[in-house]
Amino acid sequence: MKFRNTPPPEEEGAPTWMVTFADLMSLLLTFFILVLSFANMDIVRFRDMLGSIQTAFGVQVQRREADYVAFSPSQFERKDMELSKENEEILSMVVQLRTIMENDETLQKSTGVEADDNGMVLRVDSASMFDRGSATLRPEAESALDAVISILRNYNMNLVIRGHTDDVPVNSAQFPSNWELSAARATAALRYIMEYGGFSPTRMRAVGYADSRPLVPNTSEENRRKNRRVEFYYHSPDAQTW
Repeated sequence: MKFRNTPPPEEEGAPTWMVTFADLMSLLLTFFILVLSFANMDIVRFRDMLGSIQTAFGVQVQRREADYVAFSPSQFERKDMELSKENEEILSMVVQLRTIMENDETLQKSTGVEADDNGMVLRVDSASMFDRGSATLRPEAESALDAVISILRNYNMNLVIRGHTDDVPVNSAQFPSNWELSAARATAALRYIMEYGGFSPTRMRAVGYADSRPLVPNTSEENRRKNRRVEFYYHSPDAQTW
């Protein structure tokens, strides 16, 4: 009797090599998901960092679109976000000023801080520095001006002092308009800083803007109060700004 060689019965289901291939594809998919999640995490961490600065220091940080481009997950070669020497100095200024403000209730109530790529601006309500319609410094102004001096002494920055008013006209023999009043207030602050700080005049400038640069519309007394302010803008010596 002859026996024919019969092939072994075929196994049901996918071939064994398909299982290995599927495992490999799963691992590759997991790998790419992890890569994408890490890239997205950079964006989240970056935004959280900026939010932490705003919360901790009470400062508004102006962000450029380029900052987000650098953290785009679509880029294969991303540049890590690093603070430049100038930005480190600005952040250090914010921290020092915030420390000063925490120990002075008047500064806490009457000031605000904002930072940009070129420097930092400290905003002080005019009511804490001057009487209405006057350019004579009040005693309460000394704490804010001493804080300005402290920051300027510790950092290689120049200073622009900006006087601002609301849109209510002023008409006196001394100040025919808000232009003269805002300029006189900025100059009064500059004189104090020069006298008690001993700085070179080349590091400081004073300018009056009257009501030409309001923070908010002059539609209520509360808004007008916000617009009546003196700004101290610390900026890099290389930046030409007023």
